[in-house]
Amino acid sequence: MRIEYHIEGGDFSAAGGASSAVRKTLKQFNIAPLLVRRIAVVLYEAEMNVVAHAYHGTMTVDIRPTGIHVVIEDSGPGIEDIEKAMEEGFSTATDEVRQMGFGAGMGLPNIRKNCDEMKLTSTPGEGTRLEIQVNF
Repeated sequence: MRIEYHIEGGDFSAAGGASSAVRKTLKQFNIAPLLVRRIAVVLYEAEMNVVAHAYHGTMTVDIRPTGIHVVIEDSGPGIEDIEKAMEEGFSTATDEVRQMGFGAGMGLPNIRKNCDEMKLTSTPGEGTRLEIQVNF
């Protein structure tokens, strides 16, 4: 099953909608609650990164018998230093985003902790692509 969601950068009122919809779908498939929680964390963090840092993006979710495979691609400023971005607490979020309670620098580390595979690529000035796998 493949589902695709559009994510609009800066639209904090709709933020979390895609990850919430996937979570509901996984519950309907009777996926173990611990796995649903891990996947929800991964998708929410990825979605919030697009909302907080990019102009717009897409989340493509493939639910397979063996797990869930997700690709998040965005158009935006990209990530200058991926290794640095993976450090807990590192953030390039604006003051405005931080005042809303986001941008603490835990998004990518939380994704890494809750998925089985993660591939992050980025081109500064163009955008970012994040591929995630969580096995059932």
